[in-house]
Amino acid sequence: MVILLSAFNGIEEMISKLYTSFDAPITIQHQTRKTFFLRQIDLNKLQKTKGVHSYSKELEELVVLRKNQRWINANMHAVDAEFIRQAKVNAHLINHVGAPFLNQVNYVFLGADVFSKLKLGLGSTQNNIQIYAPKRGMRMKFGKTPFHIQQIEVAGALNYNQELNSNALLWNYDAATELFGQEGSATRLHVYPERNTDLDELISALKAQLGSDFLVRTQLEKNELIYKTSRSERLVVFIILLFVFVLASFNLIATLTMLIHEKQANLQILKAIGMTPQNRFQIFFFEGLLLSFLGILIGLVFGLLICWSQQYFGWLIVPGANVPFPIVFKLADFSSILFASSALAFLFTYFPVRFLLRRS
Repeated sequence: MVILLSAFNGIEEMISKLYTSFDAPITIQHQTRKTFFLRQIDLNKLQKTKGVHSYSKELEELVVLRKNQRWINANMHAVDAEFIRQAKVNAHLINHVGAPFLNQVNYVFLGADVFSKLKLGLGSTQNNIQIYAPKRGMRMKFGKTPFHIQQIEVAGALNYNQELNSNALLWNYDAATELFGQEGSATRLHVYPERNTDLDELISALKAQLGSDFLVRTQLEKNELIYKTSRSERLVVFIILLFVFVLASFNLIATLTMLIHEKQANLQILKAIGMTPQNRFQIFFFEGLLLSFLGILIGLVFGLLICWSQQYFGWLIVPGANVPFPIVFKLADFSSILFASSALAFLFTYFPVRFLLRRS
C-alpha cells in the first residue's frame, strides 16, 4: 500500500507539473466569446488587486503550417514576456536550443511532435516555415486567398506534455495579433498570485471585479477531469489493497485457531487455578494484536525504505521519458494506511478469538 500510493502520488504530481507549468494558477476568459477586447477589463485595477503578483495575455488560434510539401494543423499560443517567464518555457526547450530567441517577433517554437512531423532540425538554418492564418470576417471571392500568409523561422522545439507537444505553436503576442488583425484582443488572461495568497479569496475578488461576463477558473477547475481521474484511481487501488489485506487476515485467523487448539491443556490448568474467561480472552486477543501490529510496522518500514531508495537512487525509469519513476509519500497516506490496517487487525482478532474460546 505504501509503495503503490506513493507511486500514484508521484504520477499525479508529475502530471500536475506538466499541465500547470503551462497553465497559470488562475485564468480569465469570456463566458460566451472565444476572444474579448482588453479594454473590457481595467488592467490597472487587475494588477493592483490584493494578492495579484502579475498577469499575462494570450491569443489562441488554429493555424496551418507548411514546410515544402508537408502540411500540419497547429494550435497557436501567442503570449507575452511575462508568460514566457512564469511558464518556464526556457526549461522546456529541447536541449535548450533557441533560448535567445524566446518571444522574438520573427521566431516561433513548435511542440516536439509538430517539429518532428515537419522534418525540421534542432539548430538548423533551414527551419523556415509558412503560417496560414484565416482572415476574420472575409467573404469568399474567386481569386482571393482566405488566409494571411507569413514566412517565419522555427527557433526550437517544446517538450511539455503529449497534448501540447502534438499541436502547440508558441509565438510573440504582438506579432500574432497584428497578423490576425486582433490588436487589443485576447483569448484569456493568466493571473499569477503572490506567494501564500488564498486562491479562493482572490478568485472571489476577481469575480466581483470582472462581473458575470467573465469566467475565472483555477488550474484544478481547468483540468478537472485529469485530477478527478487520478483521485478515483487512487481510491480504487486503496480499496483493492484493503481487500488483499482482508484475504491476508485469514492467515491471522488460522494462526490464532492453531494457537488456541495447541494450548487447550494449558487453558484447563489456567482455568483450574482461577483464571476468568475474560483473562483468557485478553491473552489471545493481545497476542493477535501483537502479531498484526508487528506485521503492519514491518510493512510500513519496508515500504518507506523502498520508496526512499527509489527517490535517492532512481532504480526504476519511466519508459520513454528517461527520468526516475516519481515517488511522493504523504503523511495523510501513512495515517490512512495505519488507521485502516489497525481497524481490520482489531476486527479480525477480536471476533475470531471470542468465537474460538467459546467453542473451546
